[in-house]
Amino acid sequence: MSDAFALDARLAADTVAVGDLPVCRVLLMRDRRYPWLVLVPRQPGMVEVADLAEADRAALWREVDLAGAALRSVAPCDKLNIGALGNIVRQLHVHVIARVEGDAAWPGPVWGHGQAEAYGEGEASRVLEALKGLLAL
Repeated sequence: MSDAFALDARLAADTVAVGDLPVCRVLLMRDRRYPWLVLVPRQPGMVEVADLAEADRAALWREVDLAGAALRSVAPCDKLNIGALGNIVRQLHVHVIARVEGDAAWPGPVWGHGQAEAYGEGEASRVLEALKGLLAL
């Protein structure tokens, strides 16, 4: 196992980087149907939240709260879905998804529902810049 942090290839392919908070890399999913952030602790070998040191676990949840607040500012929603599943991508990562009643997957989970829709020209840049400002990145 390497001592350097490396982002899982699937996460890298499915997202665009927003920036780095003290513990996590913040990523935006490439799916305009659901405003969706993914937070990945920048430590090698992490699979479960329990793998993090206690201080880093606490910091992870503070960063999830911060990401949720930023996402709600950019994409007002009825519910934030927050989860760390890891069934397909084992690298520890936390999903923060803004859900709106009546969205394409409502009330079910977003995973496996339809095909991702790309952001329109300039749309992802606007979302990224707004998130960077709100997250102070």
